[in-house]
Amino acid sequence: MKKILFGLVVFVLMSSFALAQGNGTGNQVQIQAGNYITPSGGQVQIQAQENNQFRLESGAVFAHTSMQMTQEQAGNGTTLRATLSNGRFAEIKIMPDAASEIALEQLRLRVCSEDNNCTLELKEVGQGEQVRAAYEVQVQKQARLFGLFKAKMQVQAQVDAETGEAIQTKKPWWAFLASESEESE
Repeated sequence: MKKILFGLVVFVLMSSFALAQGNGTGNQVQIQAGNYITPSGGQVQIQAQENNQFRLESGAVFAHTSMQMTQEQAGNGTTLRATLSNGRFAEIKIMPDAASEIALEQLRLRVCSEDNNCTLELKEVGQGEQVRAAYEVQVQKQARLFGLFKAKMQVQAQVDAETGEAIQTKKPWWAFLASESEESE
């Protein structure tokens, strides 16, 4: 009788442990600096910065973020999640190098560098229930207004960090009067 009771207690404890691991909350911790492999097989380096900021680097591209994030060891890698203002968690499936490539295609640029004041930031965009985590690329492009006058225009593109979808592209109101260069100085 004692063996049966002991076996039953062990079974209940093991079952509750397995359920806790299975629902994704068992080993979730605050994001920490280090090198990680994502579930898709990519590599990401996380560095802690000042003022509760982090730098996410994949390939030769990096993004800064001040979002509250957690990491969870999944079966084949580390999953990153950002806590959004509406209480939802956004899984960061797209890494900075892929997001930068998508945004540069939207902005018709070849390179994002400090030379053209290009920045990449992982941040919360949208309002209410439409809030999501997105990479925002901002860059200063060279243009010619009316084909004659040199001008600099600030442009930006947003890429969803979960799906890789280009959310929006913003340009100045006068952009339709200007011809943009492929390369920025």
